[in-house]
Amino acid sequence: MTPTAIRHSVCALDCPDTCSLLVNVDDGRGSRLRGDPAHPITQGFLCGKVAKYLDREYSPDRLLHPLRRVGAKGEGRFERVSWDAALDEIASRLGSTVTEHGPESILPYSYAGTMGMLQGSGMDRRFFHRLGASRLDRTICAAAGSAGLTATLGLRYGTEPEQFRHSKLIIAWGANILGTNVHLWPFIVDARRNGARFYVIDPVKNRTGALADKFFPVNPGSDLALALGLMHVIFRDQLEDADYLAQHTSGSDSLRALAAEYTPDRVAVWTGIAAADIEELAIEYATTRPAAIRVNYGVQRSDRGGSAVRAIAMLPAVTGSWKEIGGGLQLSTSQSFQFDRPSLERPDLQQLSSLGREARLVNMSGLGSALTSLNEPPVKALIVYNSNPAAIAPDQSKVREGLRREDLFTVVLEQFQTDTANFADIVLPVTTFLEHTDLYLAYGHYYIQMARPALPRPGEVRSNNEIFRDLAKRIGFTDSCFEESEDDMIRGLLQSGHRFLEGITLERLEREHFARLNVAGEGEAFLPFAKGNFGAPDGRARLDATGLAYTPPVESRQGDQLLRASYPLELITPKNDDSMNSTFGNRKGVDEQTASLWLHEEDATTRSIRTGDFVRIFNARGSLRLQAKVDGKVAPGVVMSPSVRWAKLAGDGKNTNILTSQRLTDVGGGPTFYSCLVQVEGCGD
Repeated sequence: MTPTAIRHSVCALDCPDTCSLLVNVDDGRGSRLRGDPAHPITQGFLCGKVAKYLDREYSPDRLLHPLRRVGAKGEGRFERVSWDAALDEIASRLGSTVTEHGPESILPYSYAGTMGMLQGSGMDRRFFHRLGASRLDRTICAAAGSAGLTATLGLRYGTEPEQFRHSKLIIAWGANILGTNVHLWPFIVDARRNGARFYVIDPVKNRTGALADKFFPVNPGSDLALALGLMHVIFRDQLEDADYLAQHTSGSDSLRALAAEYTPDRVAVWTGIAAADIEELAIEYATTRPAAIRVNYGVQRSDRGGSAVRAIAMLPAVTGSWKEIGGGLQLSTSQSFQFDRPSLERPDLQQLSSLGREARLVNMSGLGSALTSLNEPPVKALIVYNSNPAAIAPDQSKVREGLRREDLFTVVLEQFQTDTANFADIVLPVTTFLEHTDLYLAYGHYYIQMARPALPRPGEVRSNNEIFRDLAKRIGFTDSCFEESEDDMIRGLLQSGHRFLEGITLERLEREHFARLNVAGEGEAFLPFAKGNFGAPDGRARLDATGLAYTPPVESRQGDQLLRASYPLELITPKNDDSMNSTFGNRKGVDEQTASLWLHEEDATTRSIRTGDFVRIFNARGSLRLQAKVDGKVAPGVVMSPSVRWAKLAGDGKNTNILTSQRLTDVGGGPTFYSCLVQVEGCGD
């Protein structure tokens, strides 16, 4: 037996923590996976999802060979074929689709199944740009929040997680830290040991809320009203930082005038939070130094979600909290990774396509309509990778109607036979993050990382990069960029010339595995906006309140009265603690969790529903069957089901996205998953 080898890797899942990993390898097989104790954020531990990742790596259900459909679409019957046969068929079908319908009739569909730069937006982007395929507007998770944050700050920077240990008040706003950002938690624990208070604002009393010093149960979609109500009190009581506002912001008079209308009594009606609690929270936030807000993307999944993030991001500018170590706000740090993305994605290749221009942009949150409406040209080929739209996209009835089209040629790159893979004409087996090279940013800290393959590949799996490189050759593209190695692509990304990346090379990352961006001097805290330096041309935060007035979501308790009469409950579908979107949906425990519906006792009692009962949850878009849980997690009028279930594992073949709509957010074009009215009734069994 050969000695145990310890290899380095990086978790590629869609999480702000982007953990540094150590993999024990015995006789070519991974035997242990753990967090790297040398990484300042990972600190030697992993979340429960990734700690068991080797079970996924070696699952008997792993896809290992290319497959061709032999049954009906959605049925999941396939035969094994060779790579040559699969790729030749794909290239031939794409070529004929371009000839008959034009290149824009081909639609790529991908998101963050891997957060690696190369496997997420490398050869795939080059291939589709050169082909002239429709471009995908990747809005499904963060678009509205990113737009809101950028509207205020001009940049997607935020407070370093390490600084939270210095905070005296921490507000988790729509942020289930223990479930979706667990590596921030040790810094919060340190802060609390030093006397900090920890508050949670959320519609669900999740694990994080249960451990808070104070929990504020906010009505879904009313976060914008709450932010304006807090600013009302701060301005009314003259608790703002007048000097900071004068030196580093613009439009504060407009914000002050709007906030004057949002009295605590008025805001209490919308939010469900008592006026006295709004007063107390505002005063405490403005007078406690330093105070930090960790806001997460759940806030933006509502009609006015982008504006909610925009307003929340104004709070630390109003109080001057950006000046202090342990102050400010974090939603995302992603823009600090100033890569040369054009060198990777090559948007210029569109000028060489048959279109000679930028292709049309299709919003991924409206996939159902894109596949079923009479667009010109219609979508005739769909290439899915790093995503599972048959589970995660809203308005599943429309999505599945489109996926069942016999005239739609669908290719799915996957590790497992997901809901979407069941609708494919060709399924291609792909590597996990433990099996390929990639470069990683983070959206929850400031460490760049690189990983080489830690484990040998099973079966015939190939990486996304390899697949799209091979397809480019088969289509006949001779551009030199399709010959670039992974190392060439990484070097290109790092050669942007931005000071944050100065001195960070492939060779350094090869040796050290991770490096802190040059956001501040060694040992110094990064205070991105202490002296202004916001992203607007004048360096000021934008506080102009134009368009910021609150209106309730259409599907909410203050929204459309006719809808409310038929469907009196608000459904929210937050991230499940033990899964990552739909990635681990094949795990038995995850399936059980995502098959549940939480109700308040009042709503359960009026419907004669008890814990363990099966219930029908429905609206005009569809219905499904779930199992009831009655406890104190949700307020009256709110029901909650964790997302995202594999519908193929449900008895009725459905998950909660049969209920969600294709209505988009106010900015960013994101989905309104958390603005969804429903009714619930017992099933009688």
